[in-house]
Amino acid sequence: MTARVDFNSDIGESFGAYTIGCDPEVIRYITSANIACGFHAGDSGWMHKTVQLAEQHGVAVGAHPGFPDLRGFGRRNMDVTPQEARDDVIYQVGALAAFTATKKLQHVKPHGAIYHMAVKNDDLAKGICEGVLQVDPDLIVTVLAGSRWIDIARRMGLRVARETFADRAFNADGTLVSRSKPGAVIHDAKHVVERALRIVTERTAIAETGETITIEADTICLHGDNPAAVELAAALSAAFQAAGVALVPLGQLV
Repeated sequence: MTARVDFNSDIGESFGAYTIGCDPEVIRYITSANIACGFHAGDSGWMHKTVQLAEQHGVAVGAHPGFPDLRGFGRRNMDVTPQEARDDVIYQVGALAAFTATKKLQHVKPHGAIYHMAVKNDDLAKGICEGVLQVDPDLIVTVLAGSRWIDIARRMGLRVARETFADRAFNADGTLVSRSKPGAVIHDAKHVVERALRIVTERTAIAETGETITIEADTICLHGDNPAAVELAAALSAAFQAAGVALVPLGQLV
């Protein structure tokens, strides 16, 4: 049976006159786009432009809601209640959907700190899921592969995409190594391709401790703000094609 996986990237993270990432180039290689919604990055203009860019390339559109922390790029932990998280998700996802031609999104993938906090905070995970359900119960929620969040979302009636990362190092429990540590973000194209292919075809990866860990994933992410994003996206797309791995959007997988 042919292996299939979704290839996603976090894009639309520019703000005003400041451009972050190489979205027009990265978009050519991915199947799903996680578009910033103005809280951690992006603004109304960039949301509009990025949705149009994705639609022009036939890339499925998803919301990338984060903490209201532009200065910290949404990567700093915040002490929010599940209700606050729920409302922030509704606000951001609803806003992005309004920019689409169909007024519908494929998925929601929380960004940065709120994503990683929800992996270990069940109440926060539930609050995020409640927000997604409030906007559209047909939406797919993208969460970290192997986390408790998967079961929480499924019990609430959501479609779930299990996510892993092409350019991030793993801890032994499958979580991501903190960006504050050396080697947390991987830039070498050969290394990124080798580990991504292993995850997709063998469902395993090597943690930073040297242990072999199991990863069951529906989608693999490449960060759009990685300085090597375009090179990595092209290399990954070519490697998947050469290995007979079909790249398809999440809506066809979950």
